[in-house]
Amino acid sequence: MQVQINGEARELSQDRILLSDLISDLALVPQRIAVEVNQKLARRAEWDELLIVDGDRIEIVHFVGGGTEER
Repeated sequence: MQVQINGEARELSQDRILLSDLISDLALVPQRIAVEVNQKLARRAEWDELLIVDGDRIEIVHFVGGGTEER
């Protein structure tokens, strides 16, 4: 199956896969990302039910910590 992840074409061996399994396969930390599938925000509670299929477009945003320096 062919999908796009963050704008890059990616070939997956499965015909379909749950979003939660894809995130695991990509070795991502679920608590540090937000995911959009086909321009729709995928809520974390839906990840175990949301099937990724051929042609889906997935955007994954990583949260980055930071702050300001005290002076």
